[in-house]
Amino acid sequence: MVVAVIADIVGSRRLRDRAAAQRMFDETIARVQREHPLADQPLQPTVGDEQQGVYSTLDDALAGVLLLQLALPEGIEFRYGLGIGEIRAIESAHRELTDGPGWWAAREAIETVHARQERAVPTARSWIVAAPGQDEGMESRVSTSNAYLLARDAIVVRMTERERRLAYGRIGGLSQSALAEQEGITQPAVSKALRSSGAAALLDGLALMTGERS
Repeated sequence: MVVAVIADIVGSRRLRDRAAAQRMFDETIARVQREHPLADQPLQPTVGDEQQGVYSTLDDALAGVLLLQLALPEGIEFRYGLGIGEIRAIESAHRELTDGPGWWAAREAIETVHARQERAVPTARSWIVAAPGQDEGMESRVSTSNAYLLARDAIVVRMTERERRLAYGRIGGLSQSALAEQEGITQPAVSKALRSSGAAALLDGLALMTGERS
């Protein structure tokens, strides 16, 4: 069992320069993977506005998606569908292909988060679906994680670009003093920004969900 991830661009039709945006996605994804090597297969563009990647565990996927959300620049963001299940290789003369319940679950998840965003929860950006056949423990974990994601996304969507940078830095282990120097502000200003933006709660929530990452 792995976690397949499908990501699509929010508001892709509003992007003035699609090629430049794709370069930004590629650079950000590569940077996050270099600094936090969580993905077995980092997100890669497939067709249209979609990217696909694979994580070995739900903990890694939760952390990896959050890091990407925080690292992307202002005005550029993804929706994420996470599918828990088996994936299998398909022979192809051109490139390596995979298929299976994990991808089908990820497709259902991306469609769910898109529907939620368009209707009752405009801040929704990520959702998890487990392929059929999971045990009760996994079903409970998925329900709890989705509740967490709804709250987490609402925080991240409302954060400024600087607040996201500060949260990303703290997850990476940078001290508030180091972040203050990086941003050209004071350490108390960093502390205030982390508290007022919800970033401190975001980091604590991630640590509780994954058991170790903060």
